Amino acid sequence: MKSIVRLAVVDPNDTTRAALKSMLLGIDMVWLEAECSRYEFFADVIGQTQPDIALVSLDADSTKGLALVARLTQDLPTCSVLVVSSSQEGSLILQAMRNGAKEFLGFPLKLDDFLAALDRIKQISGGKGGDGRVRSSQVITVTGAAGGVGCTSLAINLACALAKNEQYSVAIIDLDLALGDADVWLDIIPDYTIQDVAENITRLDYSLLKRSLTRHDCGAFLLPRPVQMDDVSPITPDELRRVVALLKSTFTHLVLDVSKSYGPLDMAAMEASDYVLLTTQLDLPCLRNVVRLMQTFDHNEGLGEKIKVVVNRLGLEDSQISLSKALETIGREIFWQIPNDYATMVESRNNGIPLIASAPKAKLTRSIEQLALALGGVAAAGDAPEEKKPRRGLFSFLSSAGK
Repeated sequence: MKSIVRLAVVDPNDTTRAALKSMLLGIDMVWLEAECSRYEFFADVIGQTQPDIALVSLDADSTKGLALVARLTQDLPTCSVLVVSSSQEGSLILQAMRNGAKEFLGFPLKLDDFLAALDRIKQISGGKGGDGRVRSSQVITVTGAAGGVGCTSLAINLACALAKNEQYSVAIIDLDLALGDADVWLDIIPDYTIQDVAENITRLDYSLLKRSLTRHDCGAFLLPRPVQMDDVSPITPDELRRVVALLKSTFTHLVLDVSKSYGPLDMAAMEASDYVLLTTQLDLPCLRNVVRLMQTFDHNEGLGEKIKVVVNRLGLEDSQISLSKALETIGREIFWQIPNDYATMVESRNNGIPLIASAPKAKLTRSIEQLALALGGVAAAGDAPEEKKPRRGLFSFLSSAGK
């Protein structure tokens, strides 16, 4: 996972500030925390937003700009200061470095020079953000081998289970733009949707993004699909990648609930993910689709290895295909089993209350919680329940169910 760099910029000149902002918004690994048009206000902005890097343009007033560099270096030593100027006078460069600037770059700012400066700053700080922690995020996409196999229920309850950990911050993105219902599962009436975020992507900043998300009582945040059907206009894969990159700078975990069309937006979501949970049931149509999908994913460089097959609603019917037969059919390890508990899941959905609150002791809930632990990288191998013995050493089953 790539580290995200939080950055704030100050430039009293509207034209050059807009040029800097435009370049920064095109870099996935950079989160534009704040922008400021006054040198005298910038120290307060930095104190409130705590970015990793402060980008100071000196051209409007080099004297005030240099004084600001010295103040930031003294008052906020955890924030690295990067200076840009159209002037390359040796005395100006020397004074900026003496005042504490880590890098001095020319303007117009070249992308290659800027990225190289970021690499040098990260190497000096040990690849960490200003707070001493590596800023990274885990992206999990939940998709299905067919409609109605329980992807949304899994995505919502997995996110809520992750959010139980106080060290995690979790956001859910509903990418089924036409028929998504993540807001129903959480009983949320949102003010903003992913459509609003995508339409304002070029001016998206920290405060606007936070206002676009709706927080649930469990601690997870939701970015839902558009409210009205006629509000659905194309969101490009590039816009989605930008949204994901920005969210990764704030949240430790993103859970993406995609549609079953496997269109460009869904594929972009999977490509941006660390894990893709391919949800299936033990019936012939689903298992055949798993085979078809895996053939497609394996031809997409780097995608096939992200796929983790999750069997949902295990025990739904006595006539279900056996696990051993399913393994033979798909020719791939099954990562997780989620038991069927239709009544509990339907009650959770109809009341808009996640399983961790509505049925905390249910086997279904425990299974999803254990899945969250496993994906979070903190579950030991012995945490898997012993009711299901591993087959041929391939399974670490435990699990849960959903709709």
